[in-house]
Amino acid sequence: MPEEVASHEIVVVGGGAAGLELVTQLGNHYGTNGRVRVTLIEKNRTHIWKPMIHAVAAGSLNPGEHELNYLAQAHWHHFRYRIGEMVGLDRAQQLVNTAGSLDEEGREVTPARSFHYDTLIIAVGSVTNDFGTPGVAEHAVPLETLDQAVRFNKRLVNACIRAHAQPGDVQPGQLYVAIIGAGATGTELAADLHQTVRDVLAFGLDRVHAERDVRIVLIEAADRILPALPPRISTAALELIQHLGVEVRTGARVTEVTADGVFFADGSFLPSELVVWAAGVKAPEFLAHLDGLEANRINQLLVRPTLQTTLDDRIFAIGDCADCPRPGLAGSVPPRAQAAHQQAAHLVRQVRLMLEQKPLEPYIYRDYGSLVTLGQHATLGVLAGMAGQKSLFIEGFIARQMYRSLYKMHQMALHGVVKTLVGSFARSVARNTAPRVKLH
Repeated sequence: MPEEVASHEIVVVGGGAAGLELVTQLGNHYGTNGRVRVTLIEKNRTHIWKPMIHAVAAGSLNPGEHELNYLAQAHWHHFRYRIGEMVGLDRAQQLVNTAGSLDEEGREVTPARSFHYDTLIIAVGSVTNDFGTPGVAEHAVPLETLDQAVRFNKRLVNACIRAHAQPGDVQPGQLYVAIIGAGATGTELAADLHQTVRDVLAFGLDRVHAERDVRIVLIEAADRILPALPPRISTAALELIQHLGVEVRTGARVTEVTADGVFFADGSFLPSELVVWAAGVKAPEFLAHLDGLEANRINQLLVRPTLQTTLDDRIFAIGDCADCPRPGLAGSVPPRAQAAHQQAAHLVRQVRLMLEQKPLEPYIYRDYGSLVTLGQHATLGVLAGMAGQKSLFIEGFIARQMYRSLYKMHQMALHGVVKTLVGSFARSVARNTAPRVKLH
């Protein structure tokens, strides 16, 4: 049965960057007035900023220092958090249907439920797209969630310990890591792994030699790494990671992933203990079957410039799960952190206009440029030109500070300035009392 309703129910499905920033701001605005109730539906218990996932996988970032608990955030910012995974929609009855959730022992925590909405905002993000490649689901580790990143890191550390403890020599492929997809996640992971593997081995695993036994291979089907970013960033990043010793294969199409490695279209085979699949994303499959709403070929919901879905004014979609047009320009809004942040802020204003029964405003994506961080080695970026000026290439300290500022903006949207500064200081102190790399 649906839960008791308020005078206006705002339901947000998905607690990623866009969804969590949105419910936090809406809760701050409306959560205590008794007229509007804000509910977040999310299957996970904690949140971490998605651009940091690769650092968790590499072991250079301890997720416990950056995780946000949804239940606590809901209490502090006056919205409701309900555990559940959206599986269906009844537009006539204005109900979101969720599956039941189970704990690690298979016991039911929450039953299948329905939630009434007056305004529904879908912000469920994206999932890995394996393009139907055989063996990916069974043998490759995607990096879309915190659990997946932690799983990969544990496998990496265990592989190093196993190689050190075994009686014989390290075998070819035993400590090879194949990263399929040289977008931002794959490229950043490759650079980060170069250092963190050496850090792990430095803690007494002296029977393994990093230069001899460890091999990191970055694989991309396009003709260059970081194909979605400007060529200048791609060229600079390629030079740096090759200098580190990362092997790069471009124009390489993977045809199968096995328990022992990766097969390519040219018939060659790369033995590998660990395979990461970062080659593509799509929106979750259930979005293509949401009571008649329009979706594109990768399951993204089609939305108008107001961020309302094309067939239902009461339903909005934002973030990676939305195919949002760019009026006057070709293509859709790209799936970037800055877009999610902008759309969340825009929807706060849209909700205010809607509740005041005023016309909604179109969302206009503002591209401030692109940044990529290559571990502790370098940060590269291009700032978008303003008023017809050329883009500006940046690197080094300035680029690193700008990259960090993106995360700070996300934190300030969730916690405010004071808590963000205090949290940053506490983490800086903690880093001096723990290993630089996660070892368990």
